[in-house]
Amino acid sequence: MRHSDYIGRFAPSPSGPLHMGSLVTALGSYLQARINNGKWLLRIDDIDPPRIMSGAIDSIQTTLKAHALVWDDDVVFQSQNSDSYDRILHELQQQNLLYRCECTRAQIKSRGHFYQGTCKDKSNVEPPYSLRIKNQFQIDHIEDIRLGVVAVDSNETNEDFIVKRKDGLYAYHLASVVDDINMGVTEIVRGEDLISATACQWALFKTLKSTPPLCLHLPLVTFADGRKFSKQNHAPALDLHQPEANLIAALGHLGFIVPNAMFHSDKHSILNWATQAWADAFSNS
Repeated sequence: MRHSDYIGRFAPSPSGPLHMGSLVTALGSYLQARINNGKWLLRIDDIDPPRIMSGAIDSIQTTLKAHALVWDDDVVFQSQNSDSYDRILHELQQQNLLYRCECTRAQIKSRGHFYQGTCKDKSNVEPPYSLRIKNQFQIDHIEDIRLGVVAVDSNETNEDFIVKRKDGLYAYHLASVVDDINMGVTEIVRGEDLISATACQWALFKTLKSTPPLCLHLPLVTFADGRKFSKQNHAPALDLHQPEANLIAALGHLGFIVPNAMFHSDKHSILNWATQAWADAFSNS
């Protein structure tokens, strides 16, 4: 029986199979939901069709189940939520909080890397153009359950970020925030590489008059040369024949020293131990 209103989520993009970095995030978010007696939801962030890899959606679900990371409720697919995104865009437009932008990434980079409102007062922007939001919130830090108060680069987080791309696709910030609101997400667990994204999304939550979820940013899994594990960096897919070893490795990346006895246990026993260890580490979360 549920004893809290806690709702967490794991939201991978189906651009490839899950790797160790993905597992660390999935495991951390799963354990955080379990110690809070809440729900752990799975959302597939499939709003970017050109990046979707054939079979990846099924692979993600198979991989999670192979590691006994079973989600609550039905899977949510961002590709099915266009009406919600359009409604929010319409509301923002009605409030005069959107404007067209024709700037390219190269142009923005040449002006100092951060967007400086070049198109904010233009009235003759022709297609193709993106839609930017007039960012009204100056966020210079976030509060993180693990890291405490974290300063962010205000040049990046206070810019008028894109909510709909030139190619007509919905931007990551818009889709993520709207879905988190609709799903009732109370806490977001993600990697430290997304701290700036969290700050931008906090601004959008506030714009939409919604309280931002709590956040917990996890340490990144990296290659020996310091590059983070990612699909773009060709991180190897998880071996589904060794879920126990994968879970123990993920717990190690999260800073836990797993007892030797666990190395001979099944995945369910490992998760039971991990849940208690996580509760001990985050008892005040």
